[in-house]
Amino acid sequence: MATFLEGNPADSDGRFAIVVARFNTDITESLLDGCLHTLAHYGVDLDNIDVARVPGAFELPLTCDRLARTGNYAAVIALGCVIRGGTPHFDYVCTETSRGLMDVNLGHGVPVIMGLLTCDDLAQAQFRADRDVLKGSDQAEAGRTEKQTPRSNKGSECAEAALEMSSLLSRI
Repeated sequence: MATFLEGNPADSDGRFAIVVARFNTDITESLLDGCLHTLAHYGVDLDNIDVARVPGAFELPLTCDRLARTGNYAAVIALGCVIRGGTPHFDYVCTETSRGLMDVNLGHGVPVIMGLLTCDDLAQAQFRADRDVLKGSDQAEAGRTEKQTPRSNKGSECAEAALEMSSLLSRI
């Protein structure tokens, strides 16, 4: 019979690091709120969470690398937001930041969760960094049309992924 290995967010313990970009700060602070809210919901003591702030998305991989390299963390969560403009800069930042985060993920054996929003406009970012969903509020669905994706808080989702991955890796 096959053995299935799965992580359980409720079974994770240890320290967690969050690296949050200051660029597009209204969005990234909402992501951070969601991340902290969910970690606390699953019983992670705030004393076991370190938050590092960096100027922008491009600085996320280096800081995540330094944190992962210490061996002090069950997972590292990278939070940022890049909104498309009129130049190719968006593509360069998104591609290289994503690649850098994956390199850190594979290079240290520590889960690095990518909470980098890559949005076409501010409205998309706001839908993915909604504080109201943390309250379980119907306000989160206010103004949504059927063609739009439901509001969410990707910071919260990243926290769950970090908890699940740290639990899974502890079982392997």
